[in-house]
Amino acid sequence: MRCILIFDNLNDILYFKGDRSFLNHMKNLGKLQGLISDGKDEEELSPNVIIQLFSPIVTSQRVMNCQFGNAYSSVQCQDGTKMVFDEYMGYLFVHIGVQEVSWLKWMQGVCITLVKHICGPDVSLLKRDKGRAGLLTRLLDAWLVLQDTDQAVLVEAVEQLIVNTELSLAALRALQEATDRLRALTDFSKAHAMVLVDNKFLGLYSSRNAQDLSASDVMFLSLLAGSHRVLAAEPGHRDCSEAEDGGESSDEFYSPQASPQCSPAQLRKEYGPAGQEAAKLLGQEQGESRAEGLASHVLLLMAGGRSHNPHVVHIAPIKDGVYLLLLLETGISGLSSGLHEVFHHLNIIQNVQMQKDTEGIKHAFENLDGSMKKLLEILRKSRMQRPDVENCHKKLQTQWDFIRKKYIEHSKTSDLDCILRIESSTNYFVETLKALLKVTCFDGNFILYGQDAILSTISFVKHKLSDFSEFLKVKALRNFTLGSRASLTINKYLEEFPGLVHFIYVDRTNHRVTTPSLDFSSEETITLTKKKIWTMVEFSRKHLQEGHFALMWKDTTFNYAYFLWFEDASGCPLKVKVFPTAALKSFPRPGILCGDFYQRLTEACFPKAMPGKVRCYELYCIHLGLATSSCVLEHSRRLAATIWEVTGAPKSPLDIL
Repeated sequence: MRCILIFDNLNDILYFKGDRSFLNHMKNLGKLQGLISDGKDEEELSPNVIIQLFSPIVTSQRVMNCQFGNAYSSVQCQDGTKMVFDEYMGYLFVHIGVQEVSWLKWMQGVCITLVKHICGPDVSLLKRDKGRAGLLTRLLDAWLVLQDTDQAVLVEAVEQLIVNTELSLAALRALQEATDRLRALTDFSKAHAMVLVDNKFLGLYSSRNAQDLSASDVMFLSLLAGSHRVLAAEPGHRDCSEAEDGGESSDEFYSPQASPQCSPAQLRKEYGPAGQEAAKLLGQEQGESRAEGLASHVLLLMAGGRSHNPHVVHIAPIKDGVYLLLLLETGISGLSSGLHEVFHHLNIIQNVQMQKDTEGIKHAFENLDGSMKKLLEILRKSRMQRPDVENCHKKLQTQWDFIRKKYIEHSKTSDLDCILRIESSTNYFVETLKALLKVTCFDGNFILYGQDAILSTISFVKHKLSDFSEFLKVKALRNFTLGSRASLTINKYLEEFPGLVHFIYVDRTNHRVTTPSLDFSSEETITLTKKKIWTMVEFSRKHLQEGHFALMWKDTTFNYAYFLWFEDASGCPLKVKVFPTAALKSFPRPGILCGDFYQRLTEACFPKAMPGKVRCYELYCIHLGLATSSCVLEHSRRLAATIWEVTGAPKSPLDIL
């Protein structure tokens, strides 16, 4: 049984995704409690029934959080079913399943991250916009497949497709020319062009004045492309993680009738090009376009480390499994970040008001007031001369002047009537903020701009890469394997590590992973090696969160080792200054999708170091059981020091212990 639910502050359901077992269980409970007539057998479950069934625990969760600051993190039922809870911008996320709590929290965190990219601070968009809800469903489905089949997604890193220098430069030149064409033919001066091959990263080129994409952005975009690739290729796939636990087939969970689902054609029509006008511009008829398979989205990315910058993302297949992504920065500079900050502080002050904490309200108001001043200043200086934006600006200014005046009165008199007046006005204020977010950051018309240039650029890149796109597809299947005989360099490299079965090396400075590919066509790989690798990673993560940076253990078949270490810019090892064992409890799960665990770890271990001066690395190794501990340690040292022979990036020797 599995389900994901998102509730607003009125306990209304914004998003629901559950399997058939969950739906049937809810129907039975509804009948027992008189919410569903005994003789009525509905194919779909009414959201009102779910709301009434979950209302007690959701209300209890909010009371515990807002009034006592002690919300539930998880609840376990007698039959083994577990519920995990988390909040974002005042919206409650509930994930129900039979897996371990840590796994349920991981997927829940990924869900929240995806919502941030799709909706920003306005999660209610999921209820109003079927296209965005459908996209969230597809991304969750793709993540479920990829985290169980792709090592890079498992460790939350980006795998670089290893090709020769000539091919790499050819791809980079094609991407550079693509961004040059976009800049010359459209009004978009800030653009990125990227090629992904079966979830592996081939190349990225960004125009000179564009903000750098973060590693989490690249991984999200890889997941976005993967959602088009995986679900199209495997419409009847199973959830392997649940199947291993004796669970049921998850195809019902992937596509329940109660979940907001759209076909790829519907998504292109409803969420991508906006309406019939866009369909005409793209040459679309019945969901088809001149560029077959083209999908376009307006999403928020973390380019440059700033919060949630709007981008138009165009995804076009070059070959089966080979995708070109064109990214165009849009909107008013800094406005999206400003809106996110206002929503954040508004949520905080609303929680403080429920606790009737007078001093807390004063402090929260100062933060909200400061963020509103920044937002209004950005709007004042913006050159977006549009009636809808100007109308939102005027309404926002008027509404905030009133609310601000009442907060100042309350700080002087502690009059509760001021808070009541504020609360009665806040709903209109929030709706204006949401309207501003929609017309400036999620304006579907952005997709319409420069469509001819987009389509011609896609054709141009396809032509440039046509000579070797088939090779890229084949190369992605066996990017680098321990049994490879295709490269004398790799052969020679691997001969130096007798007994080495598998390894995963991650440069956590840029979150790039190097690891031998797994052959999922082999039953032996799936039943033995894959299971061992996934278990090794999970075991290492649990100990890393307890502050253990070096581990070695064994079972009846293999020896395992995990190391995390730090270097300076020249590659010399650095000894940890502070071991943040207690602080690790507040860190996100090791990875980058739910927050950069490794950046926070580095800052905690080296509190006085300048940003970027300390580099972090991870290494997982599996050896045959006959290998001694000293052999495993020596191999790990040499592998970490010589991995550049595979990646092409020179490194200095180091002592990982």
